[in-house]
Amino acid sequence: MQTMENSEPGEGMRLSTPAAKRNREPILALLREVLPTSGRVLEIASGSGEHGVYFAQHLPALTWQPSDPSERARLSIDAWRRHAALANLASPLALDVTQPWPDDVGDPSAMLCINMLHISPWAATQALLREAGRRLPLGGVLIVYGPFMRDGEHTAASNAAFDADLRQRDPAWGIRALEDVEAEARLNELVLERVDELPANNLGVVFRRAVNA
Repeated sequence: MQTMENSEPGEGMRLSTPAAKRNREPILALLREVLPTSGRVLEIASGSGEHGVYFAQHLPALTWQPSDPSERARLSIDAWRRHAALANLASPLALDVTQPWPDDVGDPSAMLCINMLHISPWAATQALLREAGRRLPLGGVLIVYGPFMRDGEHTAASNAAFDADLRQRDPAWGIRALEDVEAEARLNELVLERVDELPANNLGVVFRRAVNA
C-alpha cells in the first residue's frame, strides 16, 4: 500500500511504500557487492522513487537513473529527487520495457529491477533480459529482486497465496519460475552468477553479461 510523505511546496507528491523501507537495506548490501565502483545504474520500474534516493545516497560514486512507465510514479520519483537534492540522482525516464526504449536510456553500466517480474506479463521479463543483453557492457550486471518459484515450487506458503491473488487480478501476472528466467537470460548472453535469499521470501538474482559474448 502506498502512502504520501509530507512534501515541501512545489515538490509534488512523494509516494511511500512500507516494502521499500523494509527491503532497501538487504538490497543495498547486495548492490555493494556486485555493482561497479563507478558508472551509471539504470533502475527499471522505480515505483515511488524511494529506492533510488536511498541507493544514490549510499553509493555516491554511481549515477542513479530511475525510470517508470507510470506518470504518477515519475512525479513521485522527481519529488523524492528534489527533496533529496543528490547530484548523482537523475530525473526519471518514461520507460516501458515492452515498448521501444528511448534514446536517452543509452548504455548503462549496470541495471536493477525490483518487484516488476511478477506484476507484469512474461513479455516484460523477456524485454528486460533482451535489452540488458544488448545494452550492458561485457561483464555488466543485471540485478533482479522479488519472489520466485524454484524447482517448480513456491518458496513459502505466503508466496503461493500471493501468486494466486496476482493471477486472479490479471492472468498474465504471477510469480515466475527462476529456471524460466535463467533460460531466457541465457538466450540473451546473460549468465546467472548468484542467488541471494533475502527477507520476506524474496530473492536477489544477479545476471552478468557473458565476457565472451
